[in-house]
Amino acid sequence: MQWLSPAHRAALATEYRRHLLDDVIPFWLRHGMDSQQGGYFTALDRDGAVVDTDKSIWFQGRGAWMFATLANTVEPRREWLDAARSGIDFLQRFGRDSSGKYHFTVTRDGRPLRMRRYAFSESFAAIAFAAYARASGDESFADHAHEAFAAYLRYAFDPAQSLPQFPAKINPQTRPMLGIGPLMIGIATAQELRANLGDRIIAGRSCTQWIDHWIDSIATRFLNREHEALLEVVAPDGSVIDHFDGRMLNPGHALECAWFVLQEARQRDRADYRQLGLTILDWMWRRGWDCEYGGIFYFRDLRGLPVQEYWQDMKFWWPHCEAIIATLLAFEMTGESRYAEWHRAVHEWSFRHFADAEFGEWYGYLHRDGRISTPLKGSMWKGPFHLPRMLWYCWRLLEPRG
Repeated sequence: MQWLSPAHRAALATEYRRHLLDDVIPFWLRHGMDSQQGGYFTALDRDGAVVDTDKSIWFQGRGAWMFATLANTVEPRREWLDAARSGIDFLQRFGRDSSGKYHFTVTRDGRPLRMRRYAFSESFAAIAFAAYARASGDESFADHAHEAFAAYLRYAFDPAQSLPQFPAKINPQTRPMLGIGPLMIGIATAQELRANLGDRIIAGRSCTQWIDHWIDSIATRFLNREHEALLEVVAPDGSVIDHFDGRMLNPGHALECAWFVLQEARQRDRADYRQLGLTILDWMWRRGWDCEYGGIFYFRDLRGLPVQEYWQDMKFWWPHCEAIIATLLAFEMTGESRYAEWHRAVHEWSFRHFADAEFGEWYGYLHRDGRISTPLKGSMWKGPFHLPRMLWYCWRLLEPRG
């Protein structure tokens, strides 16, 4: 059966749906719910046993968004709505400090542990509140979504130029730099708010206007045509910072950015965004795919020099999820055979190496050759988000023509 032929599309849609609804989501409902304190555990062993009870505020938002999104787009199952509400309630009780900034980690019962310089907890809270507002029909959660998004804008961006302003890891007077992360996460956040609440004005711009602003910043500052790469960090003028941090590429991050841009192109019929998204995908697939062992490298160097981070050649679950979405969406929009072949390659490698047929869900961390590095199914970084989002998105993308 030819990959992504009409007959294969139907079979693949069924596979994604089954893996989502019969495997991954039940795994998290069985093992990730904290029935005593509320919210979600994410530090889970291979069989789902809880190995640490501290909670990631990121994943209270991400998990609540996922469960609410299933209720909104599949069916309003009570268990999904209840699971979403558990994360929402935990966020409301324990997510923020007195200044309104969201924590990164807290104890099981919500006492603060760590506040990071990033503001991504705010963005994930925003999408959770937006999806739950739609699922519950309670408009008050739309207000919470707007407040969280406004907090994200306040903490993540310079109000004068709307450029990333996270506190720098190094002295910004010595080496000023901008990171792509706030821009691409901003795009995805604004897309979710618009999808669930409409194109409302927040902090002086509509969601669509924010998206356009950030896509333009990515295209003009971070897309490096000389090296044919999407950079993670750049100097304020968009030039290459020729040091370890400035040369380091994150193919998975770039492929995630590519499908955010392609999604916007598809929704609004924007040829310029379509070309941008495909360019990012083409360039970063070539840099990220491991031609010897298969799978997506975690880090690469812009100039092909050694990478400082020791996990640079490992295979993490989330870049593969983003690559599966990006390649499938590119094929949907173009019909070009290379995207079907790339999708086949990353789909087959991922399901062969990450999926656990015995206990369900996916391993998160593999060595370069696909051997398991740790049996953890969850951590502060891995929870009910990247994998179920990929399965949900690809299933729905394939199903209409199935």
